[in-house]
Amino acid sequence: IFDLLAHPAPSAPLCPSEVARALRPDPGDWRPLMLPVREAAAALAREDRIIITRKDERLDPDALGPGPVRLRRGPGFR
Repeated sequence: IFDLLAHPAPSAPLCPSEVARALRPDPGDWRPLMLPVREAAAALAREDRIIITRKDERLDPDALGPGPVRLRRGPGFR
């Protein structure tokens, strides 16, 4: 997550599927990684290292629910 967020502009969002695809680039093999990626993102969001958003609204990492989200650098991103 940090490697992918380090490259775009600081405000550029990242889709969790981009992280899953980077971890497993073979077509079709990345989908099982979506839940672990979202769980890792939630843990990082609890530490304010990243921010999880939906339609530019900041989400509570403990209440993400289903649906598309985006990951952004948080105040503690390093």
